[in-house]
Amino acid sequence: MNTIEQANKIFTENWGKEVYYGRCIFLSWYCERGTCKFCFRSTIHHKVRHAKTAKRSIGSILVEAVLAKKLGWNIEFLTGGYGIYPFEELIEIIKNVNAIIGRKVWVNLGAFTKEQLEQLKPYVEGICASIETVEEELHNYLCPDKPIQPYSEMLKTAKEMGFKTSIAIIIGLGEKNTELLHKFIEEHQLDRITFYALKPVRGTIFENKEGPKSEYYADWIAKTRIAFPKLEIIAGTTARRYKEAELLFKTGANAITKFPATKLFGTEQAQVVEEGAKKAGRIFKGTLTKLPDIDWDKEIDTLDMDPKLKEQLKEKLRQYLNSMENNIKNK
Repeated sequence: MNTIEQANKIFTENWGKEVYYGRCIFLSWYCERGTCKFCFRSTIHHKVRHAKTAKRSIGSILVEAVLAKKLGWNIEFLTGGYGIYPFEELIEIIKNVNAIIGRKVWVNLGAFTKEQLEQLKPYVEGICASIETVEEELHNYLCPDKPIQPYSEMLKTAKEMGFKTSIAIIIGLGEKNTELLHKFIEEHQLDRITFYALKPVRGTIFENKEGPKSEYYADWIAKTRIAFPKLEIIAGTTARRYKEAELLFKTGANAITKFPATKLFGTEQAQVVEEGAKKAGRIFKGTLTKLPDIDWDKEIDTLDMDPKLKEQLKEKLRQYLNSMENNIKNK
């Protein structure tokens, strides 16, 4: 039995067959750090285009929660906006998202203090830290202004306080082996991990390199599944890498993320992702291809929110739905 077959067997023994799509909701495209050497937020083009004041409207944030709820997606976490939103405003956004989805959300919004974690506790299920790589020397080179230690301490504190915890890492940065990663998972008693495959970005040190091969990326996921049968594993795939969805599910991933599901809803790419789950012997929760026949305005009217915010939500939702319906018609 090879690594992927073993990982596949372990997944079904511990998790059954259901898999899902995890939607990250960005609160802003701005980053206060903006110095990680692989990230599009470090490029001059991005910094010019997305100023510190460039917040997303509350309506555009919440409409993604509405879509996730009605299309059967899980919200992986709220992210972005590091250093841009006052903490009290973050709390209000989190509370509104919770009201829509009917449960506590996860957040990935930087290194929180214990006092901030205490304020988040009533509204947040889990805390994710974007570690990128746990190999310290590599991390310090790639992320000079984002040391691992504050995130490590936050994860340990959050776990002690009863939060679920997770990290997000990127494969293809120059990492050596899985041992250090698995040690980090064990030491921090993580409940979840998100893997991303490096997407080389123009204007960064990786612009002339390729992202990791699907087989290499899958090997990291499979070895992690074998080492941690009960760990929830989410695997990122993009509009360019969507054909690897079947392989990612076979490696033991509970979910895929990063796929631009609203932009590509109802397209051939979305169909391939759903079929990939089926070919891997999984049952895909929710849909990336079929809009439910419901009165969307009525769904928003039932929400316990300010009437002006409801109108903003309806307007944004119509924009999303028009685009998604056009994809289906033009398929």
